[in-house]
Amino acid sequence: MKRVSSAGLVVIVLAALLALVLPIQADFGTNWSVQFYPDIRCINPPDGVQPPPPICDCPAGGNCSLTGINGLNFNWGTGAPVVNAVTVFPADPQYNDNFSARFTSSQALAPGTYNFVVSSDDGVRVYINGALRLDKWIDRPLTTDTFTEVISTSPVLITVEYYENIDNAILQVQWFLQGAATPGFGTPLVPLTPLATAVPPLTVEVQNVRGLSIRTGPYLGASFVGVAVPGTVYTPIARRADEGGPYTWYLITAGDKTGWVSGRYLKFTGDPNSVPEQATIFEQIDDAPFVGVYAMPRSVMNFRRRPSQRSELLGQIAWGEQLELVGRTVQAGKNHWFQVRYNGQVGWIYAPFVSVQGDINAVPIR
Repeated sequence: MKRVSSAGLVVIVLAALLALVLPIQADFGTNWSVQFYPDIRCINPPDGVQPPPPICDCPAGGNCSLTGINGLNFNWGTGAPVVNAVTVFPADPQYNDNFSARFTSSQALAPGTYNFVVSSDDGVRVYINGALRLDKWIDRPLTTDTFTEVISTSPVLITVEYYENIDNAILQVQWFLQGAATPGFGTPLVPLTPLATAVPPLTVEVQNVRGLSIRTGPYLGASFVGVAVPGTVYTPIARRADEGGPYTWYLITAGDKTGWVSGRYLKFTGDPNSVPEQATIFEQIDDAPFVGVYAMPRSVMNFRRRPSQRSELLGQIAWGEQLELVGRTVQAGKNHWFQVRYNGQVGWIYAPFVSVQGDINAVPIR
């Protein structure tokens, strides 16, 4: 029978300690490869029949096969895809829309339970070791989905399929470890005394209100997507305290809706600080492209960094200014905040006191 040396025992104990104290961190993955196609029918065509060449061939002068991509975190706006500073398709507006891509990678993940968080505009599919785990192969505005995956062996083959139909093209895929699996060290010669009590998983419940709004971002003015209700236990996926004011926001999934809720009306079991911090799509759209629509304030307007009165005040905008309108949030079916470009800065103004010149439907909803 093998004996465990004192040095080996120290290593085991240190590993157990690290598992308890290391923070949970989100991961976008490393060393991805991708194959782009100049048509959305080239991946998962609706009739099951792959289009014949040359529909799916890479256009002359294109760079459709790329490797060494560290992280799937792209916001191409209304332009053509660019990866690792490489323009995928030739400079032609016909390639700004109606394209698809298949990303693949082999990730060395420690055993445990992982939360995958996927945002896309338009369609996305995620496969883990060949098994389809997320299927949102539909036209849609920017939407965030989550799923949980138990990883027992490594490396893990991850495949992400994506397509862009019209308007904005956005893809973000990340994951974080929720609970590490206990390594198997065999039967110890001497029983080990637990060094600490494991922290139970953090959950939240809605309190003091009949329903809590779920929004696209951690801001009072972000678009409304659903309601979290009392009596249901939710598991926070991420947290963000970017709005200003005393309250942190948490990303949760309620039914088929994933979005942000204010911590003001949540009851916690566990340590809220154990939830990983996560950036949102609002940090990625400050360079949003102009779509030919203007906003004109009908009064002096506060110009804020994010769509919330609690957010940082960037300045004021005079009545009658003509501003590039590049984004909007919607609540109760009405425009709530407008994202505008003013004197080289991008920020937000309150929509009810603003006139619009141009097709408001061309302005993306955030």
